[in-house]
Amino acid sequence: MVTPQSPFSFLDEAIQKVGSQLQPPEWAVQEAQRRIVLLLNHVLQQEPEATRRLFQLSGKVVMFHWRQFHFKLRVTPAGLLDLAEPDVQADLSLSVTEESARVLVQSALSGQRPAVRIEGDVELAAAVNWVVEHVRWDLEEDLARVIGDAPAHALSQAARRLRDGVRTWLDRPPGGQR
Repeated sequence: MVTPQSPFSFLDEAIQKVGSQLQPPEWAVQEAQRRIVLLLNHVLQQEPEATRRLFQLSGKVVMFHWRQFHFKLRVTPAGLLDLAEPDVQADLSLSVTEESARVLVQSALSGQRPAVRIEGDVELAAAVNWVVEHVRWDLEEDLARVIGDAPAHALSQAARRLRDGVRTWLDRPPGGQR
């Protein structure tokens, strides 16, 4: 049986072509990575068990990789994360095997984790897996601290409706027929 090609496959091809030809400047990549680290640490600090588990692996380095994008994180003595030096050897390498950005977004919206190739330190891999499985960002709580409970709740509901709409749109078979 032949699986019909998605009408949006051209998007994956375009993203892949543009991504391989256009590279952001190094300073922009480093700044984006710093922002990711700040967000990860913010979320980790809300879960003491996560920082306790990571504290035990202080100094270990994890490299995350997808397509041409990669960055390395070092576990700090506080059980948080920091950018590792680019030339340092990673103790654990996590490579997302799915090449399609659309499929990754679709999986994330449906609550599925992408397939990941894992190489390296088993204990560190187990700790990272625990963190991924048990730590969640309570965005509504963070928003409530800034704008109040009612507006944060309204924005969260709108975001959930948007997520559900995008999920429905992405799940639609080729040709728009259900």
